[in-house]
Amino acid sequence: MAYRQQRPPGCGGCLLIMLLFVFLTGGAPALVNVLGAIIFSGLAGILLFIGAFWGFSYWVKKKIISYESTQSESHNRFVWLLINILIHIAKHDGVLTREEIATIQRFFQINLRYSQAQMYWVKDMIKEAVAADQSLDSLLMEFKNSFGYEPRLILLELIYQILYTKVDVSESELRAAHNVAAFLEISAYDQRTIEAKYMYRQYQQSSTAQGTADHYYAVLGLEPGADMTTIKSAYRKLSMQYHPDKVSHLGEEFRGVAEEKMKEINAAYDYFKKRQ
Repeated sequence: MAYRQQRPPGCGGCLLIMLLFVFLTGGAPALVNVLGAIIFSGLAGILLFIGAFWGFSYWVKKKIISYESTQSESHNRFVWLLINILIHIAKHDGVLTREEIATIQRFFQINLRYSQAQMYWVKDMIKEAVAADQSLDSLLMEFKNSFGYEPRLILLELIYQILYTKVDVSESELRAAHNVAAFLEISAYDQRTIEAKYMYRQYQQSSTAQGTADHYYAVLGLEPGADMTTIKSAYRKLSMQYHPDKVSHLGEEFRGVAEEKMKEINAAYDYFKKRQ
């Protein structure tokens, strides 16, 4: 038999002894009064807990409404659609785990630097998205009808960014990302550009020149060995697509995503210019 550490005795016996003492010293009326006080304090504690929980929920809801009112309709709709699409992709294998939900939450909190009030808003939408039965096609159709090409690129960029926060990205998740790109009519070149960057991300930490070059080719959506004319053409195209002003209506956090993308594009182009 395995050893089990003994637990300290509970206080149930102490309570019985106390009640017996009250009964012997004060009789039945004293016992009734003590039992009434215990029950009353328990009920009061429950009501206090319910009141505190309701008060906190009300405060959170006020925070959410206050934040929403300060943002544009385009921003709020973009985030709502983004969250619902991400939940659909996470459920692509038939199972939505707590870790997948936590990954989405961490993405908003860390990558997009959302405040506590913004995170209350995101968590509320995630909860609704998990319970919703709206199809992925209907969400994508609404997104395509609501936003132009540049916001679609930002959406796909964010999808890959979240997928690659995992150690292993499944084939089903990559297929789902491909399907999203196809539905939104994102060109095969642009889809490969985004995917390749994350596939080669490990090379960014490599000390070898070849690893660095492969990563920068991927950032520009090019095959290794592309000449400088092709590199310049890719750079000009991507610079126009990811100009932060084209997505400024989505909100500052998504303008920041475009700015980070532009930094990567500029770094890749500078790398190849110096190698000429």
